[in-house]
Amino acid sequence: MIKAVLIRGGELAFVAFGVSVLTFLMIHLVPGDAAQIMLGAADATPERIAALRQQLGLDRPLVVQYALWVGRALHGDLGVSVWTGTPVIEEIAGRVGVTLELTLLGITTAIIVAIPAGCLMATLRSSTADYAVRVLSIAGVTVPSFWLGTMLIYGAGALAPNFQVVGWVPFTQNPWANLQRMLLPTIALSLPVLASLARVVRAAMLEALSQDYVRVARAKGLTERRVIFRHALGNALIPFITTLGIMLGYQFGGSVVIEQVFALPGLGRLMVGAIAERNYPLIQAAILLATVGFVLVNFLVDLLYIAADPRTRRP
Repeated sequence: MIKAVLIRGGELAFVAFGVSVLTFLMIHLVPGDAAQIMLGAADATPERIAALRQQLGLDRPLVVQYALWVGRALHGDLGVSVWTGTPVIEEIAGRVGVTLELTLLGITTAIIVAIPAGCLMATLRSSTADYAVRVLSIAGVTVPSFWLGTMLIYGAGALAPNFQVVGWVPFTQNPWANLQRMLLPTIALSLPVLASLARVVRAAMLEALSQDYVRVARAKGLTERRVIFRHALGNALIPFITTLGIMLGYQFGGSVVIEQVFALPGLGRLMVGAIAERNYPLIQAAILLATVGFVLVNFLVDLLYIAADPRTRRP
């Protein structure tokens, strides 16, 4: 187990290094002078371009720039916003809580609903309920999050005009107002993931229910509920765990759109604003933290997969 963890840790370090290189090169892959593009045509005087290039370190050799950038990043210094002069880590810290809450609510809702839905589809295979849930799951996968969010806002406005659906209130300030405003974004964000996970659970449960150990359990006279949840579900959750790690990335990508639709001041909305303002230090920092966070989450999911299925432990 320890050796498998060390191998996964080495892979994680290699991926993190690749992510840092690609994120750093992003500002250098922009056609033209990055400092001139950030300033815009109106403010791009030679003096201001030279000052910004010196501020961002663009006047140094590329290898030196990368070494200094990584060194500062390891000490928590991800640069300064071009327009506000505020450290970008502070701007990100003020927004990341919203995205984390939305992502956690979305993935938790998807897990809680997907497992029983997948089990229901598997145990009622080829029944009317199975077909109905499968149709709903296909619809959940194909419906765009932004369209679903917009429809939810229109529906809430028509059916419950006093229900607050947009904006943001911190949970510590008013828990009820916070959860009220997070309800519809959570539904819009979790539905595609929920539908995908339910289909994975259904397929895995159908395979597990056809195994010999399930037939033996039934032959011993165990109740169907115990056979499903005690014997079959444990093995069916192994592919579920793998898919869950992938779905977490989709959760973050979907949160960028959902934050725009529901006016949530999260990390995704901050990144969209930074792109519109050509604030490259902020874009670099946000992408780096989001990508490294996603890699770390997948590393933890990989460890959970190793613990659940010892066959995946490589020598």
